Amino acid sequence: MDEDDLILFRTAVGDARPLRHGARFLHPPRKPKPIPLQSQRDQREVLPDSLSDHVYWADSLESGEELAFLRPGLQSAVLRKLRRGHWVPQGELDLHGLTVAEAKVELIGFLHHCQKNSLRCVRIIHGKGLRSKNREPVLKNKVAHWLMQRDEILAFCQAKAADGGGGAMLVLLKSW
Repeated sequence: MDEDDLILFRTAVGDARPLRHGARFLHPPRKPKPIPLQSQRDQREVLPDSLSDHVYWADSLESGEELAFLRPGLQSAVLRKLRRGHWVPQGELDLHGLTVAEAKVELIGFLHHCQKNSLRCVRIIHGKGLRSKNREPVLKNKVAHWLMQRDEILAFCQAKAADGGGGAMLVLLKSW
């Protein structure tokens, strides 16, 4: 710097005083984003209660013995593709031999597992009811009730004979 610049600088900052070290403003650290622990707990507690036995589903099923359901608003081609094996089952739940209460708990856990692992198509084996009272399929109807109440279930139908026939169903879930 030449002498003129130095004089000009000193006149510009002549009455300035140095800052004291204690007068600094420290910005508080950023808070981490909150984790919705209560919402997560609520969701886990709601799952068992979300499957009620008080919904009549026969109107939504096709006629005959075959069990089938298609969420309203979806094209019938979705159910047709499910029946023809367009989607390969990525998981399986075997409920036959369980009580209704045990089956409900297992189904809830399985649906949670499907959502967590982004499974799209699964097979649920409910059995044919050959060992139940009056030889009627108890779990078949209960599972259908429960599945129809779940928003993530798009469609389900009876499995092909080679995959369990009347004792199993294929279920199509929303993509996660």
